[in-house]
This record gives sequence, structure tokens and C-alpha cells, in this order.
Amino acid sequence: MLKKRIVVCLDVKEGRTTKGVKFKDNIDIGDPVEMAAEYYRQGVDELVFYDIMASATGRGPILDLISKVASQVFIPFCVGGGIGTIEDIRSTILAGAEKISLNSQAVKNPKLISQGARIFGNQCIVLGMDAARDSSMPSGYRVYINGGRTATELDAKAWALKAVELGAGEIVLNSIDADGTKTGYEIPLTKMISEAVSVPVIASGGGGTPAHLAQVLTEGKADAALIASMVHSGSYKISEIKDDLSAQGVLVR
Repeated sequence: MLKKRIVVCLDVKEGRTTKGVKFKDNIDIGDPVEMAAEYYRQGVDELVFYDIMASATGRGPILDLISKVASQVFIPFCVGGGIGTIEDIRSTILAGAEKISLNSQAVKNPKLISQGARIFGNQCIVLGMDAARDSSMPSGYRVYINGGRTATELDAKAWALKAVELGAGEIVLNSIDADGTKTGYEIPLTKMISEAVSVPVIASGGGGTPAHLAQVLTEGKADAALIASMVHSGSYKISEIKDDLSAQGVLVR
């Protein structure tokens, strides 16, 4: 049985780490380079860096900042936001990222997934998916792009399956409804996608306590849990979360 991973997410806006609720009302919470170094010291398994304004403003990745963050962490480091071409993927990997998260750009140009997987390997290409409840969709969830601001006609489950077929080696599945609420992950969504696809699924959105992580990693069938608010606020340290999960019988790294 594979051990579960704890992933910390740094949402970055204009070079600073930011945090909002349901993708709105973001506030500045610190320097991403310093925060990355601190979470690495605390024992986080992976780090995700999202430039939340890049796609919406038509800008590419901030390579100098990515490079500074990468220099502080010696664990898998995933970068997303504004990566719209093979050259963007290449330059982001050269700046220090091990994985590339494609979200809005993958919806606009699905071939980017297959081209990226062919050139850099499936393990490098992560589908970032922002989904919200919508009873009119077959799975009950609709895919959104541009930082949750733009609804698409894509069904969450259908898009997850398509992206994996194209070559995505992992999915970061973010619930817009739960994002930043610290009230627990969207278990039905996570379980549905985890059971449907053959690649690891990282649950994102809603983590507020170790019990929430335990639930999504067991009941929700997720391979990893992404957290932000609960550590950014100082409420928990990574080691405390791992100790708590171990006590609940969840195998963690």
C-alpha cells in the first residue's frame, strides 16, 4: 500500500503568497521563497506553486521567482499558471520544477498535455482541475478555468478521463465550493475522480484539520492531500499533521 503524501500549496499573486476563500477576497500572507523553505524544514512531501493571475492576464510563468523557490526545496516541486506552450514547460523545468500543472491552458489546448507528456514524460504533466457543483452536468460537477472565474462546458469526470488518456500523470483536483473554507474536502467529487482514473489524485480545497485529511485520504480515496490555509495560518505544523494521521492509522511518508 502506497504511503499518502502531504502537499502544501503556495498561491502566488504579483510575487507574493496569497490566500482567499472560494477563489475570492485574496490577502497577502508572505514571501513564497521564505514560506517554501519553512515548509521544507517542517517535512512537507511536495510543494505546489500556482501563479493565480498568469492565465487570466495572458502572462507566462515568473521564472526568476520559480528558480528562487526551487533553490530552497529538495522535494518534488510542481508549478502552474500561465504555462501555455512547450517552451513554457521547458523553461519552467529548467528553472527548477519537477512537475508542470496545466489547468486553463490544458482546456484551451488539450494537445499541450499529450505533447508535454511525450517530450518530458507523463510524470511531469499534472492536470490541475477546478470544479464546482452543478447538477446540470452528468457527474454533478462542472470544470472552471481562469482561476475559477470562467465556467466551461466540460464535465469534471469526463475531463479527468480525457486528460489521463492524453497523458496527464497526476491530477490536482480542487473543489471551488470547499476552497479556503477549512470545513473539509469535497469527498464525493474526490472519490468519484479517484475511482475513475488510473493516476494519482491530489485532493485540494477545504482542509482545515488532520481529521479532514484522514477522511479524504481514506473515504475519498485520494493519494495525497493538498493543504494551504491550515498551515499558512500557523494552526498546524506538517509534523503535527503527519503524527495525527499516523495515529488515525493513515500511512504517511
